[in-house]
Amino acid sequence: MNDDRLPPVAPEVTATLVEDLSPRLRKRLDASVTKLGTRPAHRDGDTTTIEVDDETRLRLHAPGGVVAQAQDITCGCLLAPACVHRAAAACAAPTADPAPEPTEQPTPQAPAPDPAAPPETASPAQRAAADALWAAGAAVLEAGVDGAGAVTQSALLRAAHTARLHHLPRAAGAALSVVTLLRGARAGDASYRTADLVTALAELLGTARRVGAVSGAELAALRGRVRRPYRPDGSLRLYGLFTEPVVTDSGHGGVRTWVAGADGRLFTVGDVAPGGVGRALGVADRAVRLGDSALTHRELGRSGLAVSGATVSPDGRLGAGKGVKAVTARGAAWTEPPLAALWETPLSEQAARALRSTSRYADPDGGGSDLLFLDVELLGAVREPGGACLLALCEGGVPVRLTVADDDPALAHRDNLALLAAAPGTRLRIIGRLAPAPHPRLTLLACSHPTGEGTIDLGLDRLRRADLPDPAAPVHLAPPQPAGPGAQSPLYLLERRVEQTVPAGRAALGMLGDVTAETRRIRRAGLPTAAALLTALCASAAQRDRDLFGRLLPADTDGFAASWLAAARYTAAVSESLCSAAWNPTPEGAAAVSSVPVGEAAAG
Repeated sequence: MNDDRLPPVAPEVTATLVEDLSPRLRKRLDASVTKLGTRPAHRDGDTTTIEVDDETRLRLHAPGGVVAQAQDITCGCLLAPACVHRAAAACAAPTADPAPEPTEQPTPQAPAPDPAAPPETASPAQRAAADALWAAGAAVLEAGVDGAGAVTQSALLRAAHTARLHHLPRAAGAALSVVTLLRGARAGDASYRTADLVTALAELLGTARRVGAVSGAELAALRGRVRRPYRPDGSLRLYGLFTEPVVTDSGHGGVRTWVAGADGRLFTVGDVAPGGVGRALGVADRAVRLGDSALTHRELGRSGLAVSGATVSPDGRLGAGKGVKAVTARGAAWTEPPLAALWETPLSEQAARALRSTSRYADPDGGGSDLLFLDVELLGAVREPGGACLLALCEGGVPVRLTVADDDPALAHRDNLALLAAAPGTRLRIIGRLAPAPHPRLTLLACSHPTGEGTIDLGLDRLRRADLPDPAAPVHLAPPQPAGPGAQSPLYLLERRVEQTVPAGRAALGMLGDVTAETRRIRRAGLPTAAALLTALCASAAQRDRDLFGRLLPADTDGFAASWLAAARYTAAVSESLCSAAWNPTPEGAAAVSSVPVGEAAAG
């Protein structure tokens, strides 16, 4: 349960309150969390009060917006402070992110490392913290979502806090993500997806396992950063590309405007805050928060800026600090330099760059963009199991499926795509976001106007039938096209076993029985490593040894976690390779499937 009526609670506070409970009260904790979520609560300044019953009040004091100490949660019941209510409130509240917000002040460059010095390795404290994270993550796999209640989550929070204290923020962040997703799954959150928890768990386990095995620059990347640094980038001449609405499952809304530098680098200027889709539509016409510019986001997407004292984060976000100066400048059409060069980059190179950015286990500080810039001819709508999408033909005769970036009817994405589907034969210059799949697929974000005049922000601007070359043209239902070398891959047989572990835990997977038929099918498709991983995963799940008296010994949670991690990382690597090959439909591209680094992927 993650009750947004309550202020965020620091991870170490929740862990401390749960650890202080007696074994008897720990057994009652999950039920108390559920019950507390049904009780009235109201906020007065920094204090939120929950009415536990007619006579008892529970208070959470959050100076600065976060409950930072255990004593900031008080209860009026007779058993307090040793009652279950305080721990239940902490478990019901959102988990506070202890990382500070990104600073927009320039971060000094670290001194260059001495080439003669031995590579840095993890300290004993860091290894111990990583071991604790591994154990907490393995316990989640053992129990599954159904069994990973407040006590299991508390162990994750404690391990995350310890890891952060010992400068392992990337692994700590993965642990907090697992907790958030577990709470969403157990509360029936409509936005929860099992695949997201699979990725978060694999990131947690993979990062924790490698801490003691790497050194130098690899260890630095594995540790991650506590705060996202903005580094100085001098003077920039920027050219607007487009503006996209941003609406999150957490109720935030706003826009992100994309611009390109004279050298082709991509940057973003965003404005996202609580408010949902209504705020996204309104913010598009507000002034950009950058220097002295009076441009709105919509205007910036079609104009330009000259910026001095620029600061830029690793993911390309432009800082808006006091030292940044920006004035309006002339923009450029998509067909003019320097923007035209974005569409001249070979398709396979664009796809490879975008895939690196969208990789499930990409380096958080790796940078890069998931956008593709294509010239296409529209073919019409094509039916899919989940509905319909727009089929187009791009460079080299590659068919690409174009889908809506957001299906909210308040945004223009859906209606615009339907109109474009009614204009087969139309040639457009488009910008889309790579959607990883075994066939070329993009979410469509912006396009040139069908009349050739200007551009369309497909989430904000609305096309009309009069804008189309032939308003009377019927919708053309194109036949399904070949979807690339991985379209019929039986890799899903391994992927579904990886996902089945998460909801119900190891025991449920161990009861599946013989998987020989599945492994035989996988081998016939040329994926022997996948077949071996499936066999090992199911065998590990079912394995329970007995002692000399026939009593069951504790399950090997570490061995099962290692098998599951190998399978999860392998399926991700193969899926990404299939996606890359689909965007490069040549003998060399098809051969990419067979060149997946199986050993590295399996090792996690």
